[in-house]
Formats: sequence, structure tokens, C-alpha cells
Amino acid sequence: MLQIYNTLTRKKEEFKPLEEGKISFYHCGPTVYWTQHIGNMRAMVLADLIVRTLEYLNYDVNFVRNYTDVGHLVSDEDEGEDKITKGAKREGMSPQAIAEKYIKVFEDDIKDLNTQPVDIKCKATDHIKEMKEMIKVLLDKGFAYQAKLAIYFDVSKAKNYTKLSGQNLAKNKAEAGGGEVSDSEKKNPADFALWFFKTGVHKNAMQTWKSSWGEGFPGWHIECSAMSKKYLGDTIDIHMGGIEHVPVHHTNEIAQSESASGKKFVNYWLHNEHLTVNDKKMAKSEGLSAGEAGTAYSVQEIKDKGYDPLILRYFFLGAHYRSKHNFTWEALDASNSALKKLRNEVTEIKQAVTKPGDAVFNEKYREKFITAISDDFNIPQALAVLWEVVKDDKLVNEEKYFTILNFDQILGLNLDKIKFEKVKIPKEIQALIDNRNKFRELEDFDAADEIRQEIEDEGYLLEDTSEGVKISKK
Repeated sequence: MLQIYNTLTRKKEEFKPLEEGKISFYHCGPTVYWTQHIGNMRAMVLADLIVRTLEYLNYDVNFVRNYTDVGHLVSDEDEGEDKITKGAKREGMSPQAIAEKYIKVFEDDIKDLNTQPVDIKCKATDHIKEMKEMIKVLLDKGFAYQAKLAIYFDVSKAKNYTKLSGQNLAKNKAEAGGGEVSDSEKKNPADFALWFFKTGVHKNAMQTWKSSWGEGFPGWHIECSAMSKKYLGDTIDIHMGGIEHVPVHHTNEIAQSESASGKKFVNYWLHNEHLTVNDKKMAKSEGLSAGEAGTAYSVQEIKDKGYDPLILRYFFLGAHYRSKHNFTWEALDASNSALKKLRNEVTEIKQAVTKPGDAVFNEKYREKFITAISDDFNIPQALAVLWEVVKDDKLVNEEKYFTILNFDQILGLNLDKIKFEKVKIPKEIQALIDNRNKFRELEDFDAADEIRQEIEDEGYLLEDTSEGVKISKK
């Protein structure tokens, strides 16, 4: 029985899809004006792990992710400059060119991290028609009104507006959509824009469309509501995004979607926690550069330092999606060592398989694995079960190998594609290994550990096993 923690109800619930065996899943994607940092990449891997889990449990998932290429203002609310416009000015390119450039960077990055392709990827600028149609419905129903600078959603008309965040609206004006305060015709401070007019601070907007209300561009929140409705219907099973979306973006999505349709918008809300760097909040996507505590690294920077992106994926497996996760280079090195060891173990198991046609799974471990993933997608526990299989000497190699590959359908570490490469050990490294062995025989473990560190500093990893010392390159 799959249990999912629902942000809306603040508890774990038994998952019951709208249609048996099928799941509609909408994931808030990136605003494509800059390279996404690894915090954003963690969110993409976590969504991938959840979709893989659902598919492993025999659900047919219709997975939709959007690209925001207009309407997301710098403040994440209704003030400031459009992020795409900001990117276009920064690089001297058109908004469309900026969006296309960073969509490609994003897609290259998530491919490097071995995330599966989504079923539908949709750009906001391709769905202006659907947004205008929803805005018209909201106006006709009296949930929205036209002011001098924008068309706003009237939050006082929404039923239980803060039910997702659980916050008191009077105390939460700053977080709940402060709005363009210079608009004297705005009724409530928390009312948020559905459509900005090409006037006032937006008189020089680079991306605008004609409408029956006036030329302008959509607000950020209406985009996801319109696109999820088009591809998944009025009510969807699962909507996922970052925890930062709860008080503003997702709260506003619920208000406008349910007001327009008269139906429940989402049955299960999933929110992933943040990735920190050196225990500090990661910087925004802008200004990716190494060196500072809390800085925002990119996948390319990880690669430039010589790390396989799958090491980063392995690192992401180590924390539950609802837990914060702290990135350090030391932690990435530890993941590198662990993944290297796992690959070496799997390689040895594969080489010992004598009956490759016997794809049998160990049902005891598979039951433990399913129990883990069914408990609100507990991937760290699922990874621990994988390691139990690796270390269990009572399992025959065929059973062990195919159970590991079965679990990797979710973990996504490409353990079926490992190429065995015998490590060539330089003479000077072998001499250090021999010296270390002598100190170990003399039980001078401090001296042995010093040599071990010297070997690792040269780029090699040692593992002491019952069969002797195993060596691999970092």
C-alpha cells in the first residue's frame, strides 16, 4: 500500500488514483533564464525517482513538466522585472533565444543525471491562448477584476485561500503575493496578477500579446494552472514542486484553478526540501561560481572538477525528498567512493554469473525494497536494502545480480552498463600498498592509515576485504 505525505492535509495518506492504474503528475519546471544550480537539479532527480517508483509499482504515469519562459518576476510575486527579460538584456539576446539556450543546458544536465524523459514538456509562451481562456472564465465568474496595471485574482473570493500553507493571510501578506503596490485600484494587498498590461513598470516589456483587455503578458501562476488543465484535466493526482512554492505559487494555483473549474485541483501535493551548500542556503541561479559557502554550483562545474554526474545522483539518493540535504565536496567525494565500491561489487557479481538467462529476484529483499519505496518514497532506505543484497554472501550470484538490476530501475545508476576496466597500478603505488600491508601485519595501523591516505591522495581507493586489498581509481 503506497503511502504519500500530502502537504495539503499534512499527513501520510494511502494513495488512491483518480483512475485505477493511471496517474496524472504535474511537476513545476524551471524558469529558463540562467543555468540551473544543483539545488534545482536535486528537485529534478527527486521527481524522477518518484515517477520511477510509481512505474515500478505498475502505475501508468502521465508526467508533465513546464518551462517558464515569460511572466516570472524577479520577486517571485508581482513586482520586479521579468526574469526572461532580465536574462535577455544581460546577454544581448532575444527572450526566445535566451529561453531556448537555457532549455538546452537544462535538458543536457538532467540527461547527465540519468533522469527519464517526461511525457509532455510545455512552454508557457506556447499556451497564451489557454491562459487567456482561463482568465476570461475567472472574470466572468467574478473571481478576477481589471485594474489599471493588471487583471488581478481577488483572493477574498477564493474558498479557503491559505489551505495549502495553513498560514494566517493577515500575517502572511508579504509571502502571499504582495503585488504591484503602486496600483491604486488593487482591492487587497494579497491579490495577484493574472495578466500584466504593457504599462507602468512594464511599459517596455519585451514579450507581450494582444488580448480583449489590452496588450500585455500573463502572470506566473496562471501558466501552470492553464497547462496542467490542458494536458491533465481539471483535477490531477499529483502536483510536485519545491517547498518554497507552498505560500505563493501553489497557493495561487489552487485558488485560480478551483475557482475556474469548481472542482478540486490536486489530490496529492508533494514538496521537496532545499539543498544547502556548506549548511547555508544556496544562492539563486544567477552567478554560478565556485568558492563561497552557500554558492550555487552547476552540473557543468561538477563535471569540470572530474566527477561523473551519476556521483551527484548517488549523493541525492542519500536524503529523503522532504528532508534538507547539505552539499559539500567532502560529501561528494564520499558518494564517489561509495558508487565506485558499488560498481566494483556489481562487476564482480556479474563476472561470477554462470547462468545469465536465469533472471530471478530475491523476493525477501524485493519485499523490503517495496516496503521502503511505498513509505512516502523512502529512497535512502531503498538504497540501504540494495547494499544489503550486495553484502549478502548467502545469495547465489544470479539472484544477487538480477535483484540489484531490478532495484536500479528506480535508483537509476546504470548498474547494468558498467564496463569492467582492470586498474593498472603504477610501480610506486604498488610499493606503497606493499608497505601498508607490512605495517598491517605488524599491527601498526596508524602507519598503515598514513600510507592509505597517501595512496588516496594519488587518486586511488583501497578496500580491505576477506580476499585481500582491492584497488580502484577515484
